[in-house]
Amino acid sequence: MKLALNLSLSLFALFTFDDRTFSITNYQINKICKKEKRVSACIKKFQEKRDDLKDGVLIEIPVIPYKGN
Repeated sequence: MKLALNLSLSLFALFTFDDRTFSITNYQINKICKKEKRVSACIKKFQEKRDDLKDGVLIEIPVIPYKGN
């Protein structure tokens, strides 16, 4: 019984979590880059990273810390 349960949970997890990636939209890119000095350079950088991500190239994205009030 335990083996059947573990096997079914493993198969469920295998088929549920696949290798799809969800890239950032143009609206989200514009929202992030409107705070930067060089908006056009920021937008171009993020669009290139998005295209690399869609092509399957590994990219490195820095984490921006949250600054609470």
